[in-house]
Parts: sequence; C-alpha cells; structure tokens
Amino acid sequence: MSLNIVFYEPEIPFNTGAIARTCGLTNTRLHLIEPLGFSVDDSHLKRAGLDYWHLVDITIYKNFDELKEKYPDNTFYYASTKSKKKYTDVSYKDGDFIVFGPETRGLPEELIFENYENAIRIPMIKDFGRSLNLSNSANIMLFEALRQLDFLDLE
Repeated sequence: MSLNIVFYEPEIPFNTGAIARTCGLTNTRLHLIEPLGFSVDDSHLKRAGLDYWHLVDITIYKNFDELKEKYPDNTFYYASTKSKKKYTDVSYKDGDFIVFGPETRGLPEELIFENYENAIRIPMIKDFGRSLNLSNSANIMLFEALRQLDFLDLE
C-alpha cells in the first residue's frame, strides 16, 4: 500500500504539479477531485512536475463521494485551520488519506465538521487571515506520516 494525498477542487496548477513531484518521489498516491481550476495539460502544471508524472499514481474523480466509495475502509484526515487537533497528534497508518481543500477557501465546512474527529491542522500564528501554501502544507503533513511509518522503505 501507500499513503494518499487528496486535493479537493484544486485551483492553482503549480501546487498540484509540486505535490505530484513529491508523490512520485515518495510512492504516494495522488487523488484530484473535480472541478479542477486548470487543465492537466496546463503549462504551469507541466513545469512544476511533469518530468515526474510517469512516477505518479494519479486518479481524478468527479466528486468526493466517488473517492470515498472506492476506499470505504480507509481513514481520511481533513486538513483545516478550523481543527484543534495538530497533524502530529495523529497515528498514521499505511493506506491513510490526507485531504486538502482549494487554495482560496479550504475544504467545505460541512465536510470538516462531519469528520471533525479526523480534522487536523498545522500550527501557525493566530488571526493572520492567511495560511501556508497548499503544496507546502501537503508536504509537511505527508512527511510526518511517512516519518511515523519509517518512510515505507524509501531510501
């Protein structure tokens, strides 16, 4: 198995390209939920990660329910600044999913609050009105999960 990164309705091609590169180099699956704010042929997306795309196990879904139905027994964690639980408070397992929302609005509140026990956040200064870049946040959380799993045989 492997870990899974989900970008829910991503808007900026560079972020998806950057995490695609990380996923390719860490044997992590990448799942994209439509609508996408760009074409997968977009030149920025290509520049950010295309030379690694042959390494990436990537799947695009029409909606989040389609993904959940395909993996009903896996654990999903939801990245959100609205969570109280830090991403380091979780014990990750092989096969877990970490879900990130669109750059400009984050995950839908109903999705976060329906799954609040699995909502996680990266600590940062309070009341700034901004958060870390999407691909940086995904990298931070992914590498904590990989660290906990002894990097799943990566060298």
